Amino acid sequence: MALTISGAPYTMSEVSIGRKKEKCENCTKQCNKKQSDEGINSLQEKGVATGEVKESTSVQQILLSACLACDGCVSENESQRISQQNLDEINHVLALNKKCDTSRHKVLVMSVCPQSLPFFAIKFQLDVPAAAKKLCGFLKSVGVHYVFDTTVAASFSILESQREFVQRFRRKLHDSNAMPMFTSSCPGWIRYAERVLGSLVTPHICTARSPQQVMGSMVKDYFARQQKLTPDQIFHVVVAPCFDKKLEAVREEYYNSILETRDVDCVLTSGEILHLMEQSQVTVEEVGPAPLDHVFGEISDLGVTRHEGRGSEGFLEHIFKHAAKELFGIDVQEIVYKTLRNRDFQEVVLERDGETLLQFAAVYGFRNIQTLVHRMRKGKVPYHLVEVLSCPGGCLSGRGQAEGEGGRPDRPLVQQMEEHYSSLPVRLPETNPEVQRLYEDWLDGHDSPHAEQCLHTQYKSHTQPPSHILNSDMQW
Repeated sequence: MALTISGAPYTMSEVSIGRKKEKCENCTKQCNKKQSDEGINSLQEKGVATGEVKESTSVQQILLSACLACDGCVSENESQRISQQNLDEINHVLALNKKCDTSRHKVLVMSVCPQSLPFFAIKFQLDVPAAAKKLCGFLKSVGVHYVFDTTVAASFSILESQREFVQRFRRKLHDSNAMPMFTSSCPGWIRYAERVLGSLVTPHICTARSPQQVMGSMVKDYFARQQKLTPDQIFHVVVAPCFDKKLEAVREEYYNSILETRDVDCVLTSGEILHLMEQSQVTVEEVGPAPLDHVFGEISDLGVTRHEGRGSEGFLEHIFKHAAKELFGIDVQEIVYKTLRNRDFQEVVLERDGETLLQFAAVYGFRNIQTLVHRMRKGKVPYHLVEVLSCPGGCLSGRGQAEGEGGRPDRPLVQQMEEHYSSLPVRLPETNPEVQRLYEDWLDGHDSPHAEQCLHTQYKSHTQPPSHILNSDMQW
């Protein structure tokens, strides 16, 4: 079977940063295309359609997700770093590894997000475990040395988020920033929070690193020491469903200035990896399967697993069950979602004797996020925790693997990926002996300074002066 892509074809122009970073004339406050007061007044007078803005001159529709990602909020250095995250960079590393000068050789490590695996399963017409082995076999055939699954990193992120939520809940009476707590795994949401919303929400964001950046820390710190390597001798690539992960990888706090290396050197989307396979002109049958590697240097024989949740990492469900048990002694066996505005705005409530003990929400997509922000400005957010994801439908719908014609999600493909993802067995982070072993061998315990350094970060407001802000009540 030859490798083909159903629906709209992936081309390199579509996976380039230039393809994603659409220019806009009427943008949020971080945009460098400042409008005159007359232009802003004109926009406000004409009104704004829910979920999108129309330019008065060309009637071009601007999605908030594209607006937030325009080059107005990306520095020149960031833009340069992001532009380097492509297949050419990988081919450059592979070419250097073939030369005689071993001082320039790199150990090439790829970490694959579990939300990318259903994409390859559908393209390969295999189940997820078999597709993971084929993908691993292909990557090693082109020169990748190690291929990991980032599920173990997500386990750390979930466990640290659980611990932080309980701590915040217990101090909520004397800390106005403790509740609600917002999840921090989505870089699109984090970018929006830091650049647009600022101090309104940044103190509420969980400090746990995203699974991608926990994996970066693990590879460049623990795995490097296990292999007797320095971090700069490893070139670490993450395969993800989302373009915004490229932007997350270039954050300054994830850069080692002494060794001039990043925790994650490059992010490639699922579509870009599939394009690499097509460039290699191989068929699925020709690729020999290979098992995923293990961070301890062993071969992983546990198979591919997932966390609870609807196609993302399940932060809401894991934190909800942990908090119910830790704070109230209640064992929650099943999460029941109540749909509010739409499928991407749902809530979960824990009650006892008519009293609401916990109230969580899952808010996906920028339209729903903006609704949440409006309520927060008015002090009408009753939630203790909000799981926020910028992609409607969650991580499986990332534009790096689920974009169809016109930039809209390929709904049939997303539905297939959801079915494949839900077929995987669930493994709780608390019951994973690998995680517990790493807490001791890598981090010197749960509460150590090393654990704080490797598993947490801080999010800060980077908003611009009020003179550059459009109407804060504007609907997007």
